Amino acid sequence: MKKTPTVGEILQAKGVSRRGFLKYCATTASILALPPSMIPRIAEAIESARRPSVIWLSFQECTGCTESLTRSASPTVEGLIFDAISLDYHHTLQAAAGDQAEAARHAAMEENHGGYLVLVDGSIPLGNPGYSTIAGMSNVDMLKETVAGAAAVVSIGSCAAFGGIPGADPNPTGAVSVSDIVKNKPVVNVPGCPPIPMVMTAVLAQFLTFGTLPELDKYGRPMTFYGTTIHDRCYRRPFYEQGKFAKTFDDEGAKAGWCLFRLGCRGPITYNSCATTKWNSGTSFPIEAGHPCLGCSEPGFWDKGGFYEPLSTVHFGSGTQLAGAAAAGVALGAVAAAAGRRHQNKFAKEE
Repeated sequence: MKKTPTVGEILQAKGVSRRGFLKYCATTASILALPPSMIPRIAEAIESARRPSVIWLSFQECTGCTESLTRSASPTVEGLIFDAISLDYHHTLQAAAGDQAEAARHAAMEENHGGYLVLVDGSIPLGNPGYSTIAGMSNVDMLKETVAGAAAVVSIGSCAAFGGIPGADPNPTGAVSVSDIVKNKPVVNVPGCPPIPMVMTAVLAQFLTFGTLPELDKYGRPMTFYGTTIHDRCYRRPFYEQGKFAKTFDDEGAKAGWCLFRLGCRGPITYNSCATTKWNSGTSFPIEAGHPCLGCSEPGFWDKGGFYEPLSTVHFGSGTQLAGAAAAGVALGAVAAAAGRRHQNKFAKEE
Protein backbone atom coordinates (compact mmCIF):
# COMPACT_ATOMS: atom_id res chain seq x y z
CA MET A 1 0.00 0.00 0.00
CA LYS A 2 1.40 3.38 -1.00
CA LYS A 3 2.33 5.57 1.95
CA THR A 4 0.61 8.95 2.21
CA PRO A 5 3.15 11.70 1.47
CA THR A 6 4.06 14.14 4.22
CA VAL A 7 3.32 17.85 3.95
CA GLY A 8 7.05 18.47 3.47
CA GLU A 9 7.20 16.06 0.53
CA ILE A 10 4.15 17.70 -1.04
CA LEU A 11 5.63 21.19 -0.70
CA GLN A 12 8.95 20.01 -2.16
CA ALA A 13 7.16 18.45 -5.11
CA LYS A 14 5.37 21.76 -5.69
CA GLY A 15 8.70 23.57 -5.96
CA VAL A 16 8.81 25.32 -2.57
CA SER A 17 12.44 26.03 -1.68
CA ARG A 18 13.86 25.30 1.75
CA ARG A 19 14.47 29.02 2.18
CA GLY A 20 10.88 29.91 1.32
CA PHE A 21 9.53 27.23 3.64
CA LEU A 22 11.66 28.37 6.59
CA LYS A 23 10.61 31.97 5.93
CA TYR A 24 6.99 30.87 6.23
CA CYS A 25 7.79 29.00 9.48
CA ALA A 26 9.57 32.08 10.86
CA THR A 27 6.61 34.29 9.98
CA THR A 28 4.21 31.80 11.58
CA ALA A 29 6.32 31.68 14.76
CA SER A 30 6.41 35.47 14.91
CA ILE A 31 2.67 35.82 14.41
CA LEU A 32 1.98 33.15 17.03
CA ALA A 33 4.27 35.07 19.45
CA LEU A 34 6.68 32.14 19.71
CA PRO A 35 10.44 32.52 20.29
CA PRO A 36 12.88 31.97 17.38
CA SER A 37 13.92 28.67 18.96
CA MET A 38 10.50 27.28 17.96
CA ILE A 39 11.06 27.81 14.23
CA PRO A 40 12.92 24.48 13.72
CA ARG A 41 10.21 22.67 15.66
CA ILE A 42 7.47 24.21 13.53
CA ALA A 43 9.37 23.30 10.36
CA GLU A 44 9.97 19.73 11.52
CA ALA A 45 6.37 19.22 12.61
CA ILE A 46 4.88 20.57 9.38
CA GLU A 47 7.36 18.66 7.21
CA SER A 48 6.73 15.33 8.90
CA ALA A 49 2.97 15.69 9.31
CA ARG A 50 0.69 13.51 7.24
CA ARG A 51 -2.10 15.24 5.41
CA PRO A 52 -4.79 15.96 8.02
CA SER A 53 -8.36 15.35 6.94
CA VAL A 54 -10.44 18.52 6.65
CA ILE A 55 -14.14 18.79 5.91
CA TRP A 56 -15.20 22.28 4.81
CA LEU A 57 -18.90 23.06 5.10
CA SER A 58 -20.41 26.07 3.35
CA PHE A 59 -23.79 27.32 4.53
CA GLN A 60 -25.30 30.83 4.24
CA GLU A 61 -22.26 32.55 2.74
CA CYS A 62 -20.95 34.31 -0.37
CA THR A 63 -17.86 32.11 -1.02
CA GLY A 64 -15.66 35.12 -0.21
CA CYS A 65 -13.76 33.16 2.45
CA THR A 66 -12.78 30.50 -0.07
CA GLU A 67 -11.91 33.20 -2.60
CA SER A 68 -9.70 34.90 -0.04
CA LEU A 69 -7.60 31.79 0.36
CA THR A 70 -7.49 30.60 -3.24
CA ARG A 71 -7.53 33.77 -5.36
CA SER A 72 -3.99 35.00 -4.76
CA ALA A 73 -2.09 36.67 -7.59
CA SER A 74 0.60 34.01 -7.36
CA PRO A 75 1.00 30.74 -5.44
CA THR A 76 1.84 31.37 -1.79
CA VAL A 77 3.23 29.06 0.87
CA GLU A 78 0.00 29.63 2.80
CA GLY A 79 -1.97 28.42 -0.20
CA LEU A 80 0.29 25.43 -0.66
CA ILE A 81 -0.03 24.53 3.03
CA PHE A 82 -3.77 24.59 2.50
CA ASP A 83 -3.38 22.49 -0.63
CA ALA A 84 -1.32 19.99 1.37
CA ILE A 85 -4.14 19.11 3.72
CA SER A 86 -6.55 16.41 2.71
CA LEU A 87 -9.54 18.53 1.79
CA ASP A 88 -12.02 15.71 1.60
CA TYR A 89 -15.16 17.81 1.21
CA HIS A 90 -15.71 21.35 -0.07
CA HIS A 91 -18.78 22.39 -2.05
CA THR A 92 -16.92 24.85 -4.26
CA LEU A 93 -13.62 23.04 -4.84
CA GLN A 94 -14.56 19.36 -4.92
CA ALA A 95 -14.93 17.52 -8.19
CA ALA A 96 -17.58 15.13 -6.88
CA ALA A 97 -21.26 16.00 -6.77
CA GLY A 98 -24.48 14.53 -5.46
CA ASP A 99 -24.25 11.07 -3.90
CA GLN A 100 -20.50 10.86 -4.58
CA ALA A 101 -19.84 14.08 -2.66
CA GLU A 102 -21.84 12.94 0.34
CA ALA A 103 -20.14 9.54 0.24
CA ALA A 104 -16.76 11.32 0.42
CA ARG A 105 -17.89 13.29 3.48
CA HIS A 106 -19.07 10.19 5.30
CA ALA A 107 -15.90 8.29 4.37
CA ALA A 108 -13.72 11.09 5.76
CA MET A 109 -15.74 11.11 8.99
CA GLU A 110 -15.49 7.35 9.46
CA GLU A 111 -11.84 6.88 8.47
CA ASN A 112 -10.56 9.81 10.54
CA HIS A 113 -12.96 9.67 13.47
CA GLY A 114 -11.74 11.85 16.34
CA GLY A 115 -8.91 13.39 14.32
CA TYR A 116 -10.37 15.45 11.48
CA LEU A 117 -11.02 19.18 11.43
CA VAL A 118 -14.26 20.80 10.37
CA LEU A 119 -14.03 24.24 8.78
CA VAL A 120 -17.29 26.11 8.38
CA ASP A 121 -18.09 29.28 6.49
CA GLY A 122 -21.55 30.76 6.49
CA SER A 123 -24.24 31.09 9.14
CA ILE A 124 -26.89 28.50 9.93
CA PRO A 125 -30.61 29.33 9.46
CA LEU A 126 -32.75 28.19 12.39
CA GLY A 127 -35.88 30.22 11.60
CA ASN A 128 -36.68 27.90 8.73
CA PRO A 129 -34.08 25.17 8.05
CA GLY A 130 -35.45 24.89 4.52
CA TYR A 131 -33.85 28.21 3.62
CA SER A 132 -30.56 26.36 3.10
CA THR A 133 -30.24 22.66 2.48
CA ILE A 134 -27.54 20.42 1.03
CA ALA A 135 -28.35 17.01 -0.44
CA GLY A 136 -31.78 17.26 1.18
CA MET A 137 -30.28 17.90 4.63
CA SER A 138 -30.67 21.14 6.54
CA ASN A 139 -27.55 23.07 7.46
CA VAL A 140 -28.07 22.53 11.18
CA ASP A 141 -28.45 18.75 10.77
CA MET A 142 -25.39 18.51 8.52
CA LEU A 143 -23.33 20.56 10.97
CA LYS A 144 -24.31 18.42 13.96
CA GLU A 145 -23.67 15.18 12.06
CA THR A 146 -20.29 16.28 10.73
CA VAL A 147 -18.81 17.69 13.96
CA ALA A 148 -19.79 14.63 16.01
CA GLY A 149 -16.46 12.89 15.35
CA ALA A 150 -14.29 15.97 14.77
CA ALA A 151 -11.25 16.98 16.80
CA ALA A 152 -12.13 20.67 16.52
CA VAL A 153 -14.17 23.17 14.54
CA VAL A 154 -12.92 26.38 12.90
CA SER A 155 -15.49 29.03 12.00
CA ILE A 156 -14.16 30.79 8.92
CA GLY A 157 -15.45 34.32 8.37
CA SER A 158 -17.84 36.55 10.29
CA CYS A 159 -20.95 34.71 9.07
CA ALA A 160 -19.84 31.45 10.69
CA ALA A 161 -18.31 33.19 13.69
CA PHE A 162 -21.09 35.67 14.51
CA GLY A 163 -24.03 35.17 12.13
CA GLY A 164 -22.76 37.76 9.67
CA ILE A 165 -24.70 39.56 6.96
CA PRO A 166 -27.44 36.86 6.80
CA GLY A 167 -28.09 37.60 10.48
CA ALA A 168 -28.47 41.36 9.96
CA ASP A 169 -31.68 42.92 11.27
CA PRO A 170 -34.40 41.71 10.85
CA ASN A 171 -32.58 38.38 10.37
CA PRO A 172 -35.24 36.78 8.14
CA THR A 173 -33.66 33.32 8.17
CA GLY A 174 -32.96 33.20 11.91
CA ALA A 175 -29.24 32.96 11.14
CA VAL A 176 -26.92 31.94 14.00
CA SER A 177 -23.23 31.25 14.40
CA VAL A 178 -21.52 27.87 14.59
CA SER A 179 -20.78 28.30 18.30
CA ASP A 180 -24.49 28.86 18.95
CA ILE A 181 -25.03 25.25 17.91
CA VAL A 182 -21.76 23.39 18.60
CA LYS A 183 -21.26 23.18 22.37
CA ASN A 184 -19.30 19.94 22.85
CA LYS A 185 -16.28 20.62 20.61
CA PRO A 186 -13.51 23.23 20.64
CA VAL A 187 -14.52 26.07 18.31
CA VAL A 188 -12.06 28.65 16.97
CA ASN A 189 -13.54 31.77 15.39
CA VAL A 190 -11.59 33.35 12.52
CA PRO A 191 -13.84 36.32 11.67
CA GLY A 192 -13.42 38.81 8.87
CA CYS A 193 -15.34 39.52 5.71
CA PRO A 194 -13.35 37.71 4.52
CA PRO A 195 -10.55 36.67 6.92
CA ILE A 196 -6.86 37.09 6.08
CA PRO A 197 -5.47 33.88 4.48
CA MET A 198 -2.45 33.84 6.81
CA VAL A 199 -4.75 33.73 9.83
CA MET A 200 -6.60 30.70 8.47
CA THR A 201 -3.46 28.73 7.68
CA ALA A 202 -1.70 29.70 10.92
CA VAL A 203 -4.48 28.02 12.91
CA LEU A 204 -3.98 24.89 10.80
CA ALA A 205 -0.19 25.18 11.21
CA GLN A 206 -0.49 25.29 15.01
CA PHE A 207 -2.75 22.25 14.96
CA LEU A 208 -0.23 20.43 12.76
CA THR A 209 2.73 21.50 14.89
CA PHE A 210 1.48 21.14 18.45
CA GLY A 211 -1.80 19.28 18.14
CA THR A 212 -3.43 22.20 19.98
CA LEU A 213 -5.50 25.23 19.17
CA PRO A 214 -4.41 28.84 19.82
CA GLU A 215 -5.26 30.89 22.89
CA LEU A 216 -8.60 32.60 22.32
CA ASP A 217 -10.17 35.90 23.36
CA LYS A 218 -13.68 36.31 24.77
CA TYR A 219 -15.14 35.97 21.27
CA GLY A 220 -13.25 32.76 20.52
CA ARG A 221 -10.71 34.47 18.25
CA PRO A 222 -6.96 33.64 18.25
CA MET A 223 -5.30 36.20 20.51
CA THR A 224 -2.20 36.34 18.32
CA PHE A 225 -4.22 37.80 15.46
CA TYR A 226 -7.04 39.53 17.28
CA GLY A 227 -5.24 40.73 20.42
CA THR A 228 -4.79 44.37 19.37
CA THR A 229 -6.91 46.85 17.46
CA ILE A 230 -6.16 47.95 13.93
CA HIS A 231 -5.81 51.46 15.34
CA ASP A 232 -2.98 50.26 17.63
CA ARG A 233 -0.82 49.37 14.63
CA CYS A 234 -2.18 51.75 12.01
CA TYR A 235 0.41 53.83 10.16
CA ARG A 236 -2.08 56.74 10.13
CA ARG A 237 -2.25 56.86 13.92
CA PRO A 238 0.26 59.75 14.21
CA PHE A 239 -2.21 61.89 12.25
CA TYR A 240 -4.97 60.84 14.66
CA GLU A 241 -2.86 61.96 17.61
CA GLN A 242 -2.10 65.24 15.85
CA GLY A 243 -5.79 65.86 15.23
CA LYS A 244 -5.40 65.65 11.45
CA PHE A 245 -8.49 64.03 9.91
CA ALA A 246 -9.70 63.66 6.33
CA LYS A 247 -13.26 65.02 6.07
CA THR A 248 -14.05 63.81 2.56
CA PHE A 249 -12.49 61.21 0.32
CA ASP A 250 -11.10 63.84 -2.05
CA ASP A 251 -9.97 66.65 0.25
CA GLU A 252 -6.36 67.60 0.88
CA GLY A 253 -6.29 65.61 4.11
CA ALA A 254 -7.27 62.42 2.31
CA LYS A 255 -4.63 63.07 -0.34
CA ALA A 256 -2.02 63.61 2.38
CA GLY A 257 -2.91 60.31 4.07
CA TRP A 258 -4.53 61.78 7.20
CA CYS A 259 -6.58 59.72 9.64
CA LEU A 260 -9.94 58.41 8.37
CA PHE A 261 -11.70 58.52 11.75
CA ARG A 262 -14.22 61.18 10.67
CA LEU A 263 -15.05 59.16 7.56
CA GLY A 264 -16.28 56.30 9.73
CA CYS A 265 -13.11 54.29 10.35
CA ARG A 266 -13.75 51.64 13.01
CA GLY A 267 -10.10 50.80 13.51
CA PRO A 268 -10.15 51.96 17.17
CA ILE A 269 -12.69 49.28 18.12
CA THR A 270 -11.76 46.52 15.66
CA TYR A 271 -9.46 43.73 16.74
CA ASN A 272 -7.59 42.21 13.80
CA SER A 273 -4.12 42.02 12.27
CA CYS A 274 -4.88 43.77 8.96
CA ALA A 275 -2.42 46.60 9.68
CA THR A 276 0.48 44.19 10.23
CA THR A 277 -0.23 41.06 8.19
CA LYS A 278 -2.04 42.95 5.41
CA TRP A 279 -3.48 41.40 2.25
CA ASN A 280 -2.19 40.10 -1.08
CA SER A 281 1.13 38.83 0.25
CA GLY A 282 1.58 41.81 2.57
CA THR A 283 0.87 44.42 -0.12
CA SER A 284 -1.80 46.57 1.50
CA PHE A 285 -4.98 46.74 3.58
CA PRO A 286 -8.15 48.88 3.27
CA ILE A 287 -6.90 51.89 5.27
CA GLU A 288 -3.67 51.95 3.28
CA ALA A 289 -5.79 51.96 0.13
CA GLY A 290 -7.66 55.03 1.42
CA HIS A 291 -10.82 53.41 2.77
CA PRO A 292 -11.97 53.36 6.40
CA CYS A 293 -12.01 50.10 8.32
CA LEU A 294 -15.55 48.65 8.41
CA GLY A 295 -14.90 46.62 11.55
CA CYS A 296 -15.76 43.38 9.75
CA SER A 297 -14.14 41.10 12.34
CA GLU A 298 -16.35 42.41 15.16
CA PRO A 299 -19.72 40.91 16.18
CA GLY A 300 -22.70 42.80 14.79
CA PHE A 301 -20.68 45.21 12.63
CA TRP A 302 -23.43 45.05 10.01
CA ASP A 303 -26.08 46.58 12.31
CA LYS A 304 -24.07 49.40 13.89
CA GLY A 305 -25.00 52.33 11.71
CA GLY A 306 -23.70 53.66 8.43
CA PHE A 307 -20.18 52.70 7.49
CA TYR A 308 -19.23 56.30 6.75
CA GLU A 309 -20.50 57.85 9.97
CA PRO A 310 -17.99 58.68 12.73
CA LEU A 311 -18.11 56.39 15.75
CA SER A 312 -20.64 57.70 18.25
CA THR A 313 -22.71 56.69 21.27
CA VAL A 314 -25.63 56.04 18.91
CA HIS A 315 -23.98 52.90 17.60
CA PHE A 316 -21.28 51.90 20.06
CA GLY A 317 -21.26 51.71 23.82
CA SER A 318 -17.72 53.08 23.94
CA GLY A 319 -18.61 55.96 21.64
CA THR A 320 -18.25 58.60 24.37
CA GLN A 321 -14.69 57.51 25.01
CA LEU A 322 -13.95 57.40 21.30
CA ALA A 323 -15.44 60.84 20.70
CA GLY A 324 -13.42 62.11 23.63
CA ALA A 325 -10.30 60.54 22.20
CA ALA A 326 -10.95 62.20 18.85
CA ALA A 327 -11.45 65.55 20.55
CA ALA A 328 -8.28 64.96 22.52
CA GLY A 329 -6.50 64.22 19.26
CA VAL A 330 -7.69 67.52 17.82
CA ALA A 331 -6.64 69.35 20.98
CA LEU A 332 -3.22 67.72 21.00
CA GLY A 333 -2.81 68.59 17.35
CA ALA A 334 -3.65 72.24 18.04
CA VAL A 335 -1.20 72.37 20.94
CA ALA A 336 1.52 70.74 18.86
CA ALA A 337 0.90 73.15 15.99
CA ALA A 338 1.03 76.16 18.32
CA ALA A 339 4.24 74.91 19.90
CA GLY A 340 5.73 74.41 16.45
CA ARG A 341 4.86 77.95 15.43
CA ARG A 342 6.41 79.36 18.63
CA HIS A 343 9.52 77.28 17.97
CA GLN A 344 9.78 78.64 14.43
CA ASN A 345 9.20 82.23 15.59
CA LYS A 346 11.92 81.86 18.20
CA PHE A 347 14.50 80.82 15.61
CA ALA A 348 13.33 83.56 13.25
CA LYS A 349 13.95 86.20 15.93
CA GLU A 350 17.38 84.76 16.75
CA GLU A 351 18.34 84.98 13.09
